[in-house]
Amino acid sequence: MQKENNKFKSGFISIIGRPNVGKSTFLNRVVGQKIAIMSDKPQTTRNKVQGVVTTDSSQLIFIDTPGIHKPKHKLGDFMVKSARNTLKEVDVIMFMVNANEPIGGGDRFIIDLLQNTETPVFLVINKIDLVHPDDLLTTITKYTEEYDFAEIVPLSALNGNNVERLMETLTNYLPEGPKYYPDDQVTDHPERFIISEFIREKVLHLTREEIPHSVAVVIEKIDRDESRGLIDVAATIIVDRDSQKGIVIGKKGALLKEIGTKARHDIEMLLGSKVYLELWVKVQKDWRNKPGQLREFGFREDEY
Repeated sequence: MQKENNKFKSGFISIIGRPNVGKSTFLNRVVGQKIAIMSDKPQTTRNKVQGVVTTDSSQLIFIDTPGIHKPKHKLGDFMVKSARNTLKEVDVIMFMVNANEPIGGGDRFIIDLLQNTETPVFLVINKIDLVHPDDLLTTITKYTEEYDFAEIVPLSALNGNNVERLMETLTNYLPEGPKYYPDDQVTDHPERFIISEFIREKVLHLTREEIPHSVAVVIEKIDRDESRGLIDVAATIIVDRDSQKGIVIGKKGALLKEIGTKARHDIEMLLGSKVYLELWVKVQKDWRNKPGQLREFGFREDEY
Protein backbone atom coordinates (compact mmCIF):
# COMPACT_ATOMS: atom_id res chain seq x y z
CA MET A 1 0.00 0.00 0.00
CA GLN A 2 1.20 3.50 -0.77
CA LYS A 3 2.15 5.72 2.13
CA GLU A 4 -0.06 8.56 3.21
CA ASN A 5 1.28 12.10 3.18
CA ASN A 6 0.08 15.62 3.91
CA LYS A 7 -0.11 16.77 0.27
CA PHE A 8 -3.49 17.17 -1.46
CA LYS A 9 -4.48 14.03 -3.36
CA SER A 10 -6.90 13.72 -6.22
CA GLY A 11 -7.80 11.17 -8.83
CA PHE A 12 -10.37 9.21 -10.78
CA ILE A 13 -11.90 5.90 -9.73
CA SER A 14 -13.94 3.71 -12.07
CA ILE A 15 -16.72 1.57 -10.58
CA ILE A 16 -17.26 -1.46 -12.80
CA GLY A 17 -19.22 -4.66 -12.41
CA ARG A 18 -22.11 -6.66 -13.73
CA PRO A 19 -25.55 -5.00 -13.82
CA ASN A 20 -27.33 -4.65 -10.49
CA VAL A 21 -24.41 -5.02 -8.07
CA GLY A 22 -25.06 -1.67 -6.35
CA LYS A 23 -22.71 0.74 -8.15
CA SER A 24 -25.22 3.61 -8.18
CA THR A 25 -26.23 2.98 -4.56
CA PHE A 26 -22.58 3.28 -3.57
CA LEU A 27 -22.09 6.48 -5.58
CA ASN A 28 -25.12 8.18 -4.02
CA ARG A 29 -23.93 7.11 -0.57
CA VAL A 30 -20.44 8.61 -0.86
CA VAL A 31 -21.47 11.91 -2.49
CA GLY A 32 -24.23 12.35 0.07
CA GLN A 33 -27.11 12.92 -2.32
CA LYS A 34 -28.90 11.29 -5.21
CA ILE A 35 -27.14 11.81 -8.54
CA ALA A 36 -27.37 8.29 -10.02
CA ILE A 37 -30.68 6.53 -10.50
CA MET A 38 -31.35 3.16 -8.93
CA SER A 39 -33.57 0.26 -9.91
CA ASP A 40 -33.77 -3.48 -9.41
CA LYS A 41 -33.82 -3.84 -13.21
CA PRO A 42 -30.51 -4.61 -14.97
CA GLN A 43 -28.71 -1.99 -17.08
CA THR A 44 -30.30 0.96 -15.28
CA THR A 45 -27.17 3.12 -15.75
CA ARG A 46 -26.60 3.97 -19.43
CA ASN A 47 -24.08 6.80 -19.35
CA LYS A 48 -21.02 7.31 -17.21
CA VAL A 49 -22.03 9.29 -14.13
CA GLN A 50 -19.30 11.15 -12.25
CA GLY A 51 -19.62 11.75 -8.53
CA VAL A 52 -17.20 14.04 -6.70
CA VAL A 53 -16.21 13.66 -3.03
CA THR A 54 -14.05 16.47 -1.63
CA THR A 55 -12.38 16.60 1.78
CA ASP A 56 -9.75 18.92 3.26
CA SER A 57 -6.96 16.71 1.93
CA SER A 58 -8.38 14.94 -1.13
CA GLN A 59 -10.81 14.89 -4.03
CA LEU A 60 -12.09 11.51 -5.25
CA ILE A 61 -13.91 11.49 -8.60
CA PHE A 62 -15.94 8.31 -9.01
CA ILE A 63 -17.15 7.17 -12.42
CA ASP A 64 -20.25 4.98 -12.17
CA THR A 65 -20.32 2.94 -15.38
CA PRO A 66 -23.05 0.94 -17.10
CA GLY A 67 -23.09 -2.71 -16.04
CA ILE A 68 -20.96 -4.82 -18.38
CA HIS A 69 -23.22 -7.27 -20.20
CA LYS A 70 -23.70 -8.92 -23.58
CA PRO A 71 -25.23 -6.18 -25.76
CA LYS A 72 -28.34 -6.82 -27.86
CA HIS A 73 -28.52 -3.49 -29.74
CA LYS A 74 -26.45 -0.40 -30.54
CA LEU A 75 -27.41 1.21 -27.24
CA GLY A 76 -26.00 -1.86 -25.47
CA ASP A 77 -22.80 -1.59 -27.53
CA PHE A 78 -22.47 2.04 -26.46
CA MET A 79 -22.99 1.17 -22.77
CA VAL A 80 -20.38 -1.60 -22.72
CA LYS A 81 -17.86 0.48 -24.70
CA SER A 82 -18.39 3.36 -22.27
CA ALA A 83 -17.66 1.11 -19.27
CA ARG A 84 -14.60 -0.52 -20.86
CA ASN A 85 -13.08 2.80 -21.92
CA THR A 86 -12.95 4.07 -18.34
CA LEU A 87 -10.40 1.34 -17.49
CA LYS A 88 -7.75 3.26 -19.46
CA GLU A 89 -8.24 6.66 -17.86
CA VAL A 90 -8.47 6.21 -14.09
CA ASP A 91 -6.11 5.90 -11.10
CA VAL A 92 -7.97 3.03 -9.40
CA ILE A 93 -10.54 0.50 -10.62
CA MET A 94 -13.25 -0.70 -8.23
CA PHE A 95 -14.59 -4.07 -9.36
CA MET A 96 -17.88 -4.44 -7.48
CA VAL A 97 -19.56 -7.82 -6.99
CA ASN A 98 -22.49 -9.12 -4.95
CA ALA A 99 -21.63 -11.00 -1.76
CA ASN A 100 -24.79 -13.11 -2.10
CA GLU A 101 -24.11 -14.36 -5.64
CA PRO A 102 -21.47 -16.88 -6.75
CA ILE A 103 -18.81 -15.84 -9.22
CA GLY A 104 -20.19 -16.29 -12.73
CA GLY A 105 -19.42 -15.92 -16.41
CA GLY A 106 -20.10 -12.19 -16.37
CA ASP A 107 -17.63 -11.66 -13.52
CA ARG A 108 -14.97 -13.73 -15.29
CA PHE A 109 -15.51 -11.72 -18.47
CA ILE A 110 -14.73 -8.53 -16.52
CA ILE A 111 -11.71 -10.16 -14.88
CA ASP A 112 -10.43 -11.04 -18.38
CA LEU A 113 -10.74 -7.35 -19.32
CA LEU A 114 -8.64 -6.46 -16.27
CA GLN A 115 -5.78 -8.85 -17.00
CA ASN A 116 -3.78 -6.37 -19.08
CA THR A 117 -4.28 -3.29 -16.93
CA GLU A 118 -1.54 -1.87 -14.73
CA THR A 119 -4.06 0.20 -12.76
CA PRO A 120 -4.65 -1.02 -9.17
CA VAL A 121 -7.87 -3.03 -8.98
CA PHE A 122 -9.91 -3.23 -5.77
CA LEU A 123 -12.34 -6.09 -5.28
CA VAL A 124 -15.34 -4.48 -3.55
CA ILE A 125 -17.78 -7.08 -2.27
CA ASN A 126 -21.14 -5.38 -1.78
CA LYS A 127 -24.24 -6.49 0.17
CA ILE A 128 -22.31 -8.17 3.00
CA ASP A 129 -25.39 -7.63 5.19
CA LEU A 130 -27.09 -10.41 3.22
CA VAL A 131 -24.56 -13.21 3.88
CA HIS A 132 -22.95 -15.16 6.73
CA PRO A 133 -19.25 -14.34 7.37
CA ASP A 134 -18.23 -17.90 6.39
CA ASP A 135 -19.87 -17.45 2.99
CA LEU A 136 -18.04 -14.17 2.57
CA LEU A 137 -14.70 -15.91 3.06
CA THR A 138 -15.63 -18.43 0.37
CA THR A 139 -16.45 -15.58 -2.04
CA ILE A 140 -13.11 -13.90 -1.34
CA THR A 141 -11.24 -17.15 -1.96
CA LYS A 142 -13.02 -17.74 -5.30
CA TYR A 143 -12.18 -14.27 -6.59
CA THR A 144 -8.56 -14.24 -5.42
CA GLU A 145 -8.02 -17.49 -7.33
CA GLU A 146 -8.95 -15.55 -10.50
CA TYR A 147 -7.05 -12.25 -10.02
CA ASP A 148 -4.41 -10.60 -7.86
CA PHE A 149 -6.36 -7.67 -6.41
CA ALA A 150 -4.56 -4.70 -4.88
CA GLU A 151 -7.15 -4.57 -2.07
CA ILE A 152 -10.26 -6.48 -1.04
CA VAL A 153 -12.97 -4.51 0.76
CA PRO A 154 -16.30 -6.09 1.81
CA LEU A 155 -19.03 -3.52 2.47
CA SER A 156 -22.71 -2.64 2.38
CA ALA A 157 -23.37 0.36 0.16
CA LEU A 158 -26.99 0.44 1.35
CA ASN A 159 -26.19 0.51 5.08
CA GLY A 160 -22.81 2.25 4.87
CA ASN A 161 -20.89 -0.60 6.56
CA ASN A 162 -17.13 -0.31 5.81
CA VAL A 163 -17.63 2.46 3.25
CA GLU A 164 -15.42 4.84 5.23
CA ARG A 165 -12.60 2.29 5.28
CA LEU A 166 -12.83 1.94 1.51
CA MET A 167 -12.67 5.72 1.06
CA GLU A 168 -9.53 5.93 3.20
CA THR A 169 -7.86 3.07 1.33
CA LEU A 170 -8.73 4.57 -2.07
CA THR A 171 -7.23 7.91 -1.02
CA ASN A 172 -3.95 6.18 -0.16
CA TYR A 173 -3.67 5.01 -3.78
CA LEU A 174 -4.32 8.40 -5.37
CA PRO A 175 -1.49 10.62 -6.60
CA GLU A 176 -0.85 14.16 -5.45
CA GLY A 177 -2.92 16.39 -7.67
CA PRO A 178 -5.11 19.44 -8.12
CA LYS A 179 -8.66 20.09 -7.03
CA TYR A 180 -10.54 19.42 -10.27
CA TYR A 181 -13.94 20.64 -9.03
CA PRO A 182 -15.16 23.25 -6.52
CA ASP A 183 -15.77 22.01 -2.95
CA ASP A 184 -19.56 22.04 -3.28
CA GLN A 185 -19.79 20.29 -6.66
CA VAL A 186 -20.89 16.64 -6.46
CA THR A 187 -21.25 15.75 -10.15
CA ASP A 188 -20.05 16.93 -13.55
CA HIS A 189 -23.42 16.33 -15.21
CA PRO A 190 -25.71 19.27 -16.02
CA GLU A 191 -29.13 19.60 -14.40
CA ARG A 192 -30.85 18.50 -17.62
CA PHE A 193 -29.13 15.12 -17.56
CA ILE A 194 -29.94 14.40 -13.91
CA ILE A 195 -33.57 15.53 -14.30
CA SER A 196 -34.03 13.27 -17.33
CA GLU A 197 -32.57 10.38 -15.36
CA PHE A 198 -34.93 10.99 -12.43
CA ILE A 199 -37.90 10.78 -14.80
CA ARG A 200 -36.54 7.62 -16.44
CA GLU A 201 -36.04 6.06 -13.01
CA LYS A 202 -39.76 6.45 -12.21
CA VAL A 203 -40.65 4.75 -15.49
CA LEU A 204 -38.32 1.88 -14.53
CA HIS A 205 -40.00 1.54 -11.13
CA LEU A 206 -43.57 1.69 -12.40
CA THR A 207 -43.45 -0.45 -15.56
CA ARG A 208 -42.57 -4.04 -16.36
CA GLU A 209 -41.28 -6.34 -19.08
CA GLU A 210 -39.78 -4.63 -22.12
CA ILE A 211 -40.81 -1.06 -21.26
CA PRO A 212 -37.89 -0.05 -18.97
CA HIS A 213 -35.21 -0.81 -21.56
CA SER A 214 -37.14 0.94 -24.36
CA VAL A 215 -37.36 4.34 -22.68
CA ALA A 216 -35.35 7.53 -23.15
CA VAL A 217 -36.17 10.96 -21.75
CA VAL A 218 -35.53 14.29 -23.47
CA ILE A 219 -35.79 17.55 -21.52
CA GLU A 220 -37.54 20.12 -23.71
CA LYS A 221 -37.20 23.13 -21.39
CA ILE A 222 -36.24 24.31 -17.91
CA ASP A 223 -37.57 27.82 -17.25
CA ARG A 224 -37.18 29.63 -13.94
CA ASP A 225 -40.06 31.95 -13.04
CA GLU A 226 -38.63 34.11 -10.25
CA SER A 227 -41.93 35.95 -9.72
CA ARG A 228 -43.77 32.72 -8.89
CA GLY A 229 -40.81 31.01 -7.21
CA LEU A 230 -41.35 28.12 -9.61
CA ILE A 231 -39.33 26.19 -12.19
CA ASP A 232 -41.20 24.93 -15.27
CA VAL A 233 -39.82 21.65 -16.61
CA ALA A 234 -41.11 20.00 -19.78
CA ALA A 235 -39.94 16.55 -20.85
CA THR A 236 -40.74 13.92 -23.46
CA ILE A 237 -40.62 10.22 -22.65
CA ILE A 238 -39.50 8.30 -25.75
CA VAL A 239 -40.61 4.69 -26.34
CA ASP A 240 -39.91 2.53 -29.37
CA ARG A 241 -43.35 0.97 -30.00
CA ASP A 242 -46.93 2.26 -30.25
CA SER A 243 -48.15 -0.29 -27.69
CA GLN A 244 -45.67 1.02 -25.14
CA LYS A 245 -47.03 4.56 -25.38
CA GLY A 246 -50.40 3.48 -24.04
CA ILE A 247 -48.78 1.52 -21.22
CA VAL A 248 -46.67 4.49 -20.07
CA ILE A 249 -49.65 6.86 -20.20
CA GLY A 250 -51.90 4.37 -18.40
CA LYS A 251 -55.67 4.32 -18.01
CA LYS A 252 -56.95 7.91 -18.23
CA GLY A 253 -53.36 9.10 -17.89
CA ALA A 254 -52.99 7.64 -14.39
CA LEU A 255 -49.52 6.10 -14.79
CA LEU A 256 -48.03 9.15 -16.48
CA LYS A 257 -49.42 11.29 -13.65
CA GLU A 258 -47.79 8.99 -11.05
CA ILE A 259 -44.46 9.11 -12.92
CA GLY A 260 -44.67 12.90 -12.90
CA THR A 261 -45.58 13.16 -9.21
CA LYS A 262 -42.72 10.93 -8.07
CA ALA A 263 -40.17 12.52 -10.43
CA ARG A 264 -41.18 16.04 -9.40
CA HIS A 265 -40.29 15.26 -5.77
CA ASP A 266 -36.71 14.28 -6.73
CA ILE A 267 -36.35 17.24 -9.09
CA GLU A 268 -37.47 19.67 -6.37
CA MET A 269 -34.88 18.18 -4.00
CA LEU A 270 -32.20 18.64 -6.67
CA LEU A 271 -33.13 22.21 -7.63
CA GLY A 272 -34.23 23.43 -4.18
CA SER A 273 -37.39 24.94 -5.64
CA LYS A 274 -41.01 24.16 -6.39
CA VAL A 275 -41.33 22.56 -9.83
CA TYR A 276 -44.14 22.37 -12.38
CA LEU A 277 -43.43 19.23 -14.45
CA GLU A 278 -45.13 18.57 -17.77
CA LEU A 279 -44.65 15.18 -19.47
CA TRP A 280 -45.42 13.89 -22.95
CA VAL A 281 -44.92 10.43 -24.46
CA LYS A 282 -43.64 10.00 -28.03
CA VAL A 283 -42.90 6.93 -30.19
CA GLN A 284 -39.55 6.73 -32.00
CA LYS A 285 -39.50 3.26 -33.52
CA ASP A 286 -36.41 1.14 -32.80
CA TRP A 287 -34.46 4.19 -31.55
CA ARG A 288 -31.95 2.00 -29.67
CA ASN A 289 -30.53 0.77 -32.99
CA LYS A 290 -30.33 4.15 -34.76
CA PRO A 291 -27.03 6.01 -34.26
CA GLY A 292 -28.59 9.37 -35.15
CA GLN A 293 -31.26 9.05 -32.49
CA LEU A 294 -28.79 7.69 -29.94
CA ARG A 295 -26.73 10.85 -30.43
CA GLU A 296 -29.85 13.01 -30.21
CA PHE A 297 -30.76 11.42 -26.89
CA GLY A 298 -27.31 12.01 -25.40
CA PHE A 299 -25.43 8.79 -26.15
CA ARG A 300 -22.37 10.24 -27.89
CA GLU A 301 -19.59 7.71 -28.40
CA ASP A 302 -17.12 10.41 -29.43
CA GLU A 303 -17.20 11.73 -25.84
CA TYR A 304 -15.60 8.52 -24.65
